[in-house]
Amino acid sequence: MPTPISARTALLPLLAVVALLSACNTQETPSSEQQQAPQVVEVGIVTLVSEPFELTTDLPGRTAPLRIAEVRPQVDGIITKRLFTEGSEVKAGEQLYQIDASVYRSALNSAKAAHLSSTSLSDRYAQLIEDQAVSRQAYDEARAASLQTQAALERAEIDLRYTQVRAPIDGRIGRSAVSEGALVTDGQEAAMATIQQLDPIYVDVTQPARDLLALRRDLAEGRLQKVGDNAAQVTLQLEDGSVYSHQGKLEFSEVSVDAGTGSVTLRAVFPNPDTMLLPGMFVHAQLIAGTRSEAILAPQQGITRTPRGQATALVVNADNIVELREVRTERAVGNRWLISDGLNDGDQLITEGLQFVKPGAAVKTVPAKNVSAPASAADQEG
Repeated sequence: MPTPISARTALLPLLAVVALLSACNTQETPSSEQQQAPQVVEVGIVTLVSEPFELTTDLPGRTAPLRIAEVRPQVDGIITKRLFTEGSEVKAGEQLYQIDASVYRSALNSAKAAHLSSTSLSDRYAQLIEDQAVSRQAYDEARAASLQTQAALERAEIDLRYTQVRAPIDGRIGRSAVSEGALVTDGQEAAMATIQQLDPIYVDVTQPARDLLALRRDLAEGRLQKVGDNAAQVTLQLEDGSVYSHQGKLEFSEVSVDAGTGSVTLRAVFPNPDTMLLPGMFVHAQLIAGTRSEAILAPQQGITRTPRGQATALVVNADNIVELREVRTERAVGNRWLISDGLNDGDQLITEGLQFVKPGAAVKTVPAKNVSAPASAADQEG
């Protein structure tokens, strides 16, 4: 049965209202893409600034005395005196010990008497032989006896002199191994004391042979500061990190390669007027290899490596978009890397939040809080 016209007319406003409501709901409901729009990640950055940097080569080593002498007796006897203070400075020729000299003084007097007697006889025979009053053989025997007693006299004088044990070199003397009343013998194995000359002092450093070739090439081409032929200027860093106040020189001549290890030992010489350097101390000798006026030093927190070992960094460009950079690191400098390629002055290096961003992502930057102040000059070499 057909719907009356009046009923259809009444339904039209209702349908219009339903359509309008449906359209409003469609416009107010956000799309799924809008609901999943990514949030901007906040990262900590460090703005790189180029700076002057002094390139150095670090050579670990140990100090050694310039000269060392062990004091030993040259005659037998009892020690009657010790004439030095342990640990003091002594001069060459200074008396250190006195050995009982009574026996040697008596021997000297006996040698003098024997020599006097033989010399008198030789002189008389020399006069008589001119008159042919004695034979030539008798004269020759008297002359030989005189020479023998002279030699014995000289030996007695030497033995008496050796009862005064003297320092063979200048230097610092260590503790005494003998005291008054001790018996010492000529040629004994144990030293009575040891003297070490510490000013100047040696610093012996060991390097692979390939590194020695590089150092010699740098010296020849002027990249190392020279102080003479085959010698370069070198500074010293002590175990506590402080820098030694005197500069020295490192010799590159007269070195040989250890066939077992493939390494060489180089010897540096340093002034040591205050005896701050003592034998056996571990130190770092540093060669000045040149200066870069605009070096880039990047915090180590901002440098990562790929599984292949390639160093990389994430930087934020002017549009706040993350960029991936491949970089080349030369050496560690304290808590930073010296960068030779890949980063420039003014780059914003990400050091905080690296795990949350990828290249191409938009980020918000804030100053990094995980980067400490650069290492001091004393800690330059890492």
